[in-house]
Amino acid sequence: MDFDQAHQAFMEKHLAGRTGERKGRLQRGHQYAEKLLLQNVWWPLFGTLEHLHPEYEIYDWNRKSQFLDFAFLPPYGRFGIECDGFQSHVKDIDREKFSYALNRDTFLTGMGWKMLHFAFDDIQYRPEVCRMLLNLAVGPYLLKNQPGLGGSVSAAEREVLRLAWHLGGSVRPRDVAEHDSVNFRTARNRLNRLVDKGWLRPVTSGSYICRYELTDRSAEGLA
Repeated sequence: MDFDQAHQAFMEKHLAGRTGERKGRLQRGHQYAEKLLLQNVWWPLFGTLEHLHPEYEIYDWNRKSQFLDFAFLPPYGRFGIECDGFQSHVKDIDREKFSYALNRDTFLTGMGWKMLHFAFDDIQYRPEVCRMLLNLAVGPYLLKNQPGLGGSVSAAEREVLRLAWHLGGSVRPRDVAEHDSVNFRTARNRLNRLVDKGWLRPVTSGSYICRYELTDRSAEGLA
């Protein structure tokens, strides 16, 4: 199934499951920018729209209804994803709305949500930046809860991969040694085993391996 087919099925499913204002909000709110976020950022990274909910209704501390552009609700967490256009989210916002937006995100964070914001200009013109940031934010949770990894990657190796995500996609033997309180040889052996399994690739400087990067396969496996 390609993106357009998946997106059509995605919208039909969520429209069929809603009535009243929640359905109207989805029809009005899910437009070009929101679809482009899925097409340019989400789909190339994960290849599925599973666990995503467009125009998802939430409530603030006063029980006031609000809608997130997307909620990603896998079994292991709650992520709010917003596509922010400059015109509507910055230029035309007043002080009261600005304060409310900050307070809402803080409230949701306190309630266990992880809020992710992407600028429309980046979604349209620099989607690779958005994909990198999305992967960095969501990847460690996917990795921690990926059932297929248990038989092929040890707990220590999973921790190395989580560290690589935390450090922005690459890791050095020294980072592993300090993080796991092991010697340099043990750290390098763990990294090399992950290279053999296709989850990391070495980055060289001359003839010397200076660091190890997460591979494209790791992004696919995390999805």
